[in-house]
Amino acid sequence: MKHILVWSIVIFALACVKPLNGDSIFGFWSRIMPTDSSMEATAEPSKSSRENFAAFESFETISTESVGQISEISNIWNPLSWFQSNEPEKPLPFNLDSELGTAEIIRRHGYPSEAHTVQTEDGYLLTIHRIPCGRSGWTSCLAQGRGRVRAVFVQHGLLGSSADWVLSGPENGLAFLLADVGYDVWIGNARGNTYSNRHSTLRKDDSKFWNFSWHEMAKYDIPAAIDYVLEVKNTENRKYSNDTNLKIHKDVLYVGHSMGTTMAFAMLSMRPEYNSKVKAIFALAPVAFMAHVKSPLRLIAPFSKDLEWLIKFMGNEFLPKNKIITFLAKYGCEMNNVERYICENSIFVLCGFDTAQYNANLTPVIFAHAPAGASTKTLVHYAQEIHEKGDFKYFDYGRSENEALYGQPTPPLYNVTNISAPVALIYATNDWLAGPQDVELLYRKLPNPIGMFKVPFEDFNHLDFMWGLDVKRLVYINLMEMMEKYRST
Repeated sequence: MKHILVWSIVIFALACVKPLNGDSIFGFWSRIMPTDSSMEATAEPSKSSRENFAAFESFETISTESVGQISEISNIWNPLSWFQSNEPEKPLPFNLDSELGTAEIIRRHGYPSEAHTVQTEDGYLLTIHRIPCGRSGWTSCLAQGRGRVRAVFVQHGLLGSSADWVLSGPENGLAFLLADVGYDVWIGNARGNTYSNRHSTLRKDDSKFWNFSWHEMAKYDIPAAIDYVLEVKNTENRKYSNDTNLKIHKDVLYVGHSMGTTMAFAMLSMRPEYNSKVKAIFALAPVAFMAHVKSPLRLIAPFSKDLEWLIKFMGNEFLPKNKIITFLAKYGCEMNNVERYICENSIFVLCGFDTAQYNANLTPVIFAHAPAGASTKTLVHYAQEIHEKGDFKYFDYGRSENEALYGQPTPPLYNVTNISAPVALIYATNDWLAGPQDVELLYRKLPNPIGMFKVPFEDFNHLDFMWGLDVKRLVYINLMEMMEKYRST
């Protein structure tokens, strides 16, 4: 009965729709199809297929106007067309960066570029990209001074890579901007992404390879990267410097986004000795506590305790296209009324979308590099936090395994009071993952905060910290001014 009612409404609506010439659908249909009487008048014995084909060719061709009317009707009943502009689409300009890796993008824009491989304590091989000097005068910089200047370590967020910081080009890409004002820029890649998917003994298709979350990244990846950067800096200082009193590099500045901040907070909570190796932390869209998350990731939260089922359903590697993302994309698109092809990209459906700050010209470049890969366990760890009142805690393996690993039935909390390094928290009110209330809770718990700074644009969202149209004006200029206070060794 319900089906009959639905079809009745549809047919009635079609009858009421009037194409451009004012005909109803019934009138339009009668003009392109023969009437019953005409069919009776022209009825003939059956013909051969060749004769039928000839008759079809002689049949009156549907006019261009009629085709346009059919297209109009199709659009009326296509929900995706309701959010599309009536203006003719303009082809996006070709950007070579969509076909290049991070190191090549850096070089293409006239900057020196290096790629380093770092092995973690548990065997993962991480790629770190480096811009040792700015675009201006970098030949003399490389020859004489790259061992001297302050190192800044920049860490990407959830499903990201080092490419995130250079996709916007020299005018807006944070890595380029930092290099141009004289920093030695090192850009990290977390285990499991495009540039860090190798291991000293494990194959990528081995499930053991993917048995990690941001907890292991915090415990192993960031410490290994910081130690490596300091070692290289001091080696270069001895090699290139003519000073009798060599400057010893003991710490780095740290800029993180999203999961890049989670990794830093967890590292300094678990391994407080690294507070002396981080001069200051500048956290963009900081994620630690997660009680006020808007992301569709919270829909997974009720199932986050059943890791085995989720991995069976989603795979060990969190791929850009799977059943979970299809479901979340539908939910996310309905919330934002944006094109489905954007929403079905996993990084946008999880992190949010801001129409006002979205740079459409970057779409092919962003989609060529993001999502860059992650383990399913990494997202599950975040989902567990959301499920457990937003607490910043270790991974929950279930009561029995928790007791074996942690010596208690529930996972321990990260002790953020161990974070003695200065921390600046830069947040946005429309952020799906880093809610202002959660950021404020973290701020109150930090023993040595620099401050809590709101982006002066109400619609600014999670991914705008990297690719927003006005991110330089709204975030980066103030960020670099804050960093300058901690630049001297």
